Amino acid sequence: MGLFSKKVCDICGGDIGLLGNRKLEDGNLCKDCARKLSPFMTDRRQSTVAEIRQHLAYRAGNMAVLASVHPTNVLGGATKVYIDEAAGKFFVTRSRNWRDENPDVIDFSQVIDVRTEVTEHRTEEYHNDPQGRRVSFNPPRYRYSYEFDTTILVDSPYFNEIRFELTEQRPERQHDQVYNYYEQLADTLHAALMPAQAARPANVADALSATIAKAVASMTSAAKPAAPAPAAQPVDDGKWTCACGAVNAGNFCTNCGAKKPEPVKVFRCDKCGWTPEDPTNPPKFCPNCGDPFNMADAH
Repeated sequence: MGLFSKKVCDICGGDIGLLGNRKLEDGNLCKDCARKLSPFMTDRRQSTVAEIRQHLAYRAGNMAVLASVHPTNVLGGATKVYIDEAAGKFFVTRSRNWRDENPDVIDFSQVIDVRTEVTEHRTEEYHNDPQGRRVSFNPPRYRYSYEFDTTILVDSPYFNEIRFELTEQRPERQHDQVYNYYEQLADTLHAALMPAQAARPANVADALSATIAKAVASMTSAAKPAAPAPAAQPVDDGKWTCACGAVNAGNFCTNCGAKKPEPVKVFRCDKCGWTPEDPTNPPKFCPNCGDPFNMADAH
């Protein structure tokens, strides 16, 4: 066959135009069939014709499920999360006419985690000198904006994450009204999509671990006066020593179930290297260069 021979879609059997082919691992897909795939599918090129047929069958079934979904809560900016709290389902889309777009319906039970990360963007500001040249201020001045990106990890055979920008209007200062709004929105979204976890007290796991550790300590030192259990200590090779004395490699103690201690974060300005007197408690702004302290400065 020649270089410009017509290709046929292995799904619908229709002719594929010159620029309309979407390669599969073992065949070809036309752009019309490709539009029916989930927007969260990322491995189309590595998918076989059989897997694409299975995926499109799922998408057809999703449309029937979507008809029974009635959102009771909507969260987000340009991209929105529509939540049917009664049915325990949700979907994510940018489209206002979402029923025509057939967004993937996800059950709360499929949600593994909801994570929101903040990215700081910095743009230097300039001014014109007496000769009309565009030059930097001395010291340099910067304009900041903060991007909130959300990732919903899901247990699905067709994709494993849904990623979108939560911010519609990016805040220009940390902890101003807009910034705090998106922080609250991220927390609300996490609680809404993981209601079973949100219903538990925030410290229930720590309280349970502490109770178990205390019980173990009392059994091993019944003949001795009661004394406060030492805090769990990390070990240099990545392992950590629990309050009960066991050395562990995972997130929970294999002997008593206590939770691995969180590492203490210390701060150093990532722009000029200045370190606060108490590196665990930095000021809001670096006194040396004026850069705001955030998690990018944590080590």
